[in-house]
Amino acid sequence: MYQFDYIVVGGGLAGLYTAHRAALTGATVAIITKEDITDSNSYYAQGGIAAVTAEDDKPSNHFEDTIEAGRGLCDEEAVRILTEEAPHRIRELIALGMHFDVEAGGDLSLGLEGGHRHKRILHAGGDSTGRKVTEFMIEEIKRDKRIRLFTERQAVHLLVDDDGCYGVSVWNWSKDCEEVYCGKHIVMATGGSAAIYDRTTNPNVSIGDGIAICYHAGCKVRDLEFVQFHPTALYSETGHSFLISEAVRGEGAHLLNSRGERFMPGVHELAELAPRDVVARQIFQEMQRLDDNFVYLSLAHLDKDIIRHRFPTITQHCKQLGLDFTDKIPVVPAAHYTVGGVVTDLYGRTTVPHLYAVGELASTGIMGANRLASNSLIECLVFGHRVVEDARVQVGHSLTSYAYNAHLPRPLSSGLYEKIKHDLAKTMMNYVGIVRDAPGLEKALHQIEEMRHLLDLSAASNLYSRFAAQLLDVGELVTRGAIQRKESRGGHYRRDYPEPREEYKRHLENRLK
Repeated sequence: MYQFDYIVVGGGLAGLYTAHRAALTGATVAIITKEDITDSNSYYAQGGIAAVTAEDDKPSNHFEDTIEAGRGLCDEEAVRILTEEAPHRIRELIALGMHFDVEAGGDLSLGLEGGHRHKRILHAGGDSTGRKVTEFMIEEIKRDKRIRLFTERQAVHLLVDDDGCYGVSVWNWSKDCEEVYCGKHIVMATGGSAAIYDRTTNPNVSIGDGIAICYHAGCKVRDLEFVQFHPTALYSETGHSFLISEAVRGEGAHLLNSRGERFMPGVHELAELAPRDVVARQIFQEMQRLDDNFVYLSLAHLDKDIIRHRFPTITQHCKQLGLDFTDKIPVVPAAHYTVGGVVTDLYGRTTVPHLYAVGELASTGIMGANRLASNSLIECLVFGHRVVEDARVQVGHSLTSYAYNAHLPRPLSSGLYEKIKHDLAKTMMNYVGIVRDAPGLEKALHQIEEMRHLLDLSAASNLYSRFAAQLLDVGELVTRGAIQRKESRGGHYRRDYPEPREEYKRHLENRLK
């Protein structure tokens, strides 16, 4: 059994930054990651971090853009906190030694992305912002002796008693054994669930298991029906999707159909820079109208040297595939971000005492029905900071009262798990995707129940069956949320209820049957 002041589950920016802030208070911290520390959504984020740093911009503008993108479901106080505290967190990060891209004169280089009406997107390494910021935080973590990093360990369930959460049961894949980590404060930062979809920009680890774990520990979850599909992922026949940053359209790229026609002007006043739900749905409808598998993102009218300099990662990736990024490339929408999640207050507290949630896993109320581009990384910083500010003044769970005698069954073959993961991904993409309706959602539920039945018939009570059940729990929570919300709003669009309805202008708690 391991004991620390803080147990942080998840190695994306939310987990890393929270651990860093906790260690600054003198606390001991354990970070638990499923695979390598670089295998997170944060690491692969290209676009940047949204924060007001320019003199001609102000937090109230950022606030208004976020509220508009959220389609009436943003919690205004949470958005106000994000937009007002964001500049402070950026200044602290820069003072710590983080280098963002700058212009020739030394001013921060600011980009424009969909839904933003001012240039306020900071980036690093051109289109490698997530990697640069994550790598910077990893180095900070490695230098701090109060923080221990435990990789190749997957959380299985949270340990909860009458006083709240006191730890987490973990499977150590490298040693093939169970481990228990106990702490005064438990922080879940395991990211979202977009990788339960067949076409996704997320790494394979983003399967929502943290949501299932928190749900079964007694946390409330909400708004999981709002799945954000990134409009532009590089098309491939295999379904593997490489993200093409929103910032590319911010630089002036056009979306064209197979006939070479732009189709976003006239749909929204911001055209290609409309909020993501609008652009993704329009691409989907254009593909259906012309019976195409993709549309084109065209940069042929832009300066090639500027594009290569601004987006070196994307340029090189396309070149390896035989594509000229400075001309045009095939793109499709792909599952990208979990807008809903585990319900928290303004300090990251869940409904279970001593248990916090931060980052994409959490539902703070900032994102509403549709996340504004580049608000995700800054949310990790703002709310990671607030989690620690709250925890340091709270009386944590006593470190003297733990007793844990359960033993996890050893993992057997992963064959059935892989089948269920594959089948669920197809089901979610086919019936709980960009456009939904009642018959399709009911079919998704039916197929999820069939997968549960298959799991029960296997009579294999082992770790893989537990993980498969978590996958199905997340898929069902998303699907039931989509059935419950009989309207279209933000990232949730139902062809049988195509307009927003006033009675659904609220958060909806998601539950299993």
